[in-house]
Amino acid sequence: MRYDGTQDPQEHLTAFEARMNLERVGDEVRCRAFPVTLAGLAIRWFNSLPQGSVAGFSDISRAFLAQFTTKIAKAKHLINLLGITQKTGEPTRKYLDRFNDECLEIEGLTDSVASLCLTNGFLNKDFRKHLTTKPVWTIQEIQTVAWEYVKDEEVSQVVATNKRHPSYNQLRQHGNGERQKEHARDGGPSKAPRPFPRVRKFTNYTPLTLPIIEVYQQIADKGILSKPRPLKDRTGGNKSLYCDYHKGYGHKAHDCFDLKDALEQAIRDGKLAEFSHLIREPRRRNRDHNGEDKT
Repeated sequence: MRYDGTQDPQEHLTAFEARMNLERVGDEVRCRAFPVTLAGLAIRWFNSLPQGSVAGFSDISRAFLAQFTTKIAKAKHLINLLGITQKTGEPTRKYLDRFNDECLEIEGLTDSVASLCLTNGFLNKDFRKHLTTKPVWTIQEIQTVAWEYVKDEEVSQVVATNKRHPSYNQLRQHGNGERQKEHARDGGPSKAPRPFPRVRKFTNYTPLTLPIIEVYQQIADKGILSKPRPLKDRTGGNKSLYCDYHKGYGHKAHDCFDLKDALEQAIRDGKLAEFSHLIREPRRRNRDHNGEDKT
């Protein structure tokens, strides 16, 4: 609580008076206690006050503010917030921290203005587009969604880093070799490793409020989803594995990668605007801007 002349004098004076009010002390005690809170240039200024120039604490406070008026922090305007945007290569977490710090310095900031500025500042076009699908967002709602996106973004970065690390590939190759040996001991196939799962089109998928089969049933006849590719029957006659999306046998709809990809593409293209009740608040995610199939 020591003031040396380099900070905002108004903040120091407000804090001092709050403490004095808490202690319920009178004007005389305030006059005696105030110089104890000063240091450096400030205490030298106080000691140089002309004798008899102080009749009460109000005289000290006025002279104090006048002396250090150039250090009073100027209130920032809303236009300052528009300049806070996510920089290329900047982690979303760092952008949110900068934005929130700036909000604290702007008086009279409303939810609607803050929400608009925050949304416009995101680099991820898909995320910005998704935020515009809901008519009204409070700043608290956007912050909640944004921090979920931060978590997914950081997890994706860790996974990508691990995959580039040599030890990751060596460990995976070692695991494949061990599985082949186990197959050989059990009399199973040992020449060819088990094929990797099908690579999905997107890195992350928008959470839904209902199971995917129920979502599909609500939009199936709307012409929203793209036509699925032909399905190969690999069930050996097992007719319990029926896919409503492919209209054929091979797997169930809730396990259908093609349905998940088609639905996610429709969401990103804004085709489910009238079905927004089916979409849960989006998690933060690292999407491919070109939207091309990784396969």
